[in-house]
Formats: sequence, structure tokens, C-alpha cells
Amino acid sequence: MTLCTTCGTPSLTQFASPELVGKIVYEGHAPADDPAWRESGAAALEDYARWCGHLCGLTCLRMALGPSAPSLFELRDGALKYGAYTEDADGTIRGLVYAPFAEYVREVHAVEATVHRHLAVDELIGLLDAGRTVMASVHFEIRRPERPAPGRGGHLVLVTGRTAGGGLHFHNPSGIDALTRTAELSPAAFEPFFAGRGVSMSAGGAPLTP
Repeated sequence: MTLCTTCGTPSLTQFASPELVGKIVYEGHAPADDPAWRESGAAALEDYARWCGHLCGLTCLRMALGPSAPSLFELRDGALKYGAYTEDADGTIRGLVYAPFAEYVREVHAVEATVHRHLAVDELIGLLDAGRTVMASVHFEIRRPERPAPGRGGHLVLVTGRTAGGGLHFHNPSGIDALTRTAELSPAAFEPFFAGRGVSMSAGGAPLTP
């Protein structure tokens, strides 16, 4: 596990092999061919392959909880019990659902979590300045910010603080290399990707027993 030298937060990806993220998201590499899938905590390869693309939010939580956090699929199992994900009759996975997710974080992991359904960038900055981290909804193409934003939302990143120059420092669960997994963008560059919603979290203690 690599700790960010800027904020001390673990740098983690929602896919078990960080070096495969670019191939998975851009080249059609099958998650079922990830040789490190067991490190996710999944009980079976099929379960890992079906779920890993949906677990950006829980990867953010895992980073926020620090080096002693449970495995990704332990968090998935806990979040399912609270209704933070749902599954349609055809097997389609829905979520992350913010309200039950925040309840899960508070009750199981002793971390105060607040849902922000309407959140401007300057309000996000205020939360950071108050010592909170923010799980922010952005478009996944924030990993290529030199290109025009194709939309807003649909993916979650963990914003951990501000740089000395006023930029936003964040961890991206689907970053394709070190510079996009622990990234920095100015508020103006971040905003076109940002959906204006998210969940803020305070520093918490050790996880509680469910």
C-alpha cells in the first residue's frame, strides 16, 4: 500500500492491479483477467469481475479509513446490508446511494458523514478548510483533464485537501498512473467535471464491530 506524500492518505484503485487500470478502462481488458483479484477480498473471481467497476465510492472510503481499513469487498458487503447498493431483477447494480452509505459509515466505521446534494466548488473548499475530506461526484474523464469535460458525475474521487497554491488535491480510484491516482487540479479545472454533490467525512476512530 502506497501512502500519499502530500496528505498521508493511502493511494488505492478499485481494480486490484493498478497497472491494469488503463487497459481495463480504455482497451477493453477484462477485469476477470486481473491476476491480483483475490487482494480485493472478493470470495470469487466472478464476484470481483462483476462488482469492481462499481466500487469507486467504497475505494474512496477505504482510502479515508487509512491503512487499517477492511478489504474492498468487506466494505461492499457492509454497504449492501445498509442498502447503499441495490440490484435490479436483471442483475443491474445501482449505487452508490448516498444516504444509506453515510449511515453505514457513521454506524459501522465511527466516521461522521454528511450527504451534500447541492455542493458548489467554493463550498467544497470550505469543507476541506474545516478539516473534512469530500467524496465528490465527477466525470471519470477527470483523469484526462487536458481534454474538455464530456460530462459531470458518474464517478467518485476523494478530495483530501488544498495545495499551497490553492489547488484541489484528490485521489482517483480509477486513475491510470501515479499522477492521476493522486492528482491536483485548480478549482476552475475541477469544476467542469464536478456534478455538484458528494459526501463529506470527518476523521474517525477505529472501525466498530457491525
